Amino acid sequence: MNELIKVNYENTDCPTVSGRELHEALEITTRYNDWFSRMCEYGFTKNKDFYSILSKSTGGRPSTDHAITIPMAKELCMIQRTDIGRQFRQYFIAVEEAWNSPEMIMQRALSIANERVKALQVSVSQLTVENQIMQPKAKYFDALVDRNLLTGIRDTAKELHVKQNTFVKFLLEKKYLYRSKKGKLLPYAQYVDSGLFELKEFTNDKTGFSDTQTMITPKGKETFRLLSI
Repeated sequence: MNELIKVNYENTDCPTVSGRELHEALEITTRYNDWFSRMCEYGFTKNKDFYSILSKSTGGRPSTDHAITIPMAKELCMIQRTDIGRQFRQYFIAVEEAWNSPEMIMQRALSIANERVKALQVSVSQLTVENQIMQPKAKYFDALVDRNLLTGIRDTAKELHVKQNTFVKFLLEKKYLYRSKKGKLLPYAQYVDSGLFELKEFTNDKTGFSDTQTMITPKGKETFRLLSI
């Protein structure tokens, strides 16, 4: 898909485009501020459909720009009733479809989970230092660490407040896991590499039997929580 206009993906809830850049791309002859004010009369809501920002200026005072959501951008293109407007509307439809694809949803969930796990790791590191100074905090620190140990599929399902069978069905259908010839649930390599799962070795002390068990990492739990299973 050829890029007709720069799309900003910094907002994890919805991508946006610059109002001024869209105004220029659509070849609108009306002054931007007047055009945008008139467009807002169609019922668009500030801080929902668009956000006011200050654009960079080569000199003097910076001018006001707007970060426009893709749904709003599509409607603005339709309102123009021009060939170029229809062309841009089709482009925004393609952007929206890509944004809502299962792959992109998963990528966003992984990104958010990564940030939350990093924040938790910072908190744990801070508590480690404090724990060395203030012994009474040891029990709290230990509890925090315990909550972040690897968990099995059954325990993870409990934490996510879903039935184990429902969770397993989700993991199989979305191809996070597969069943081996022996019927074991194993993760695909790509999700082990991305940090959602780990294979933990265990040995039965009585029988000496050794095997591996699929465990879900804190990052994995947070990712599946974000996917609203």
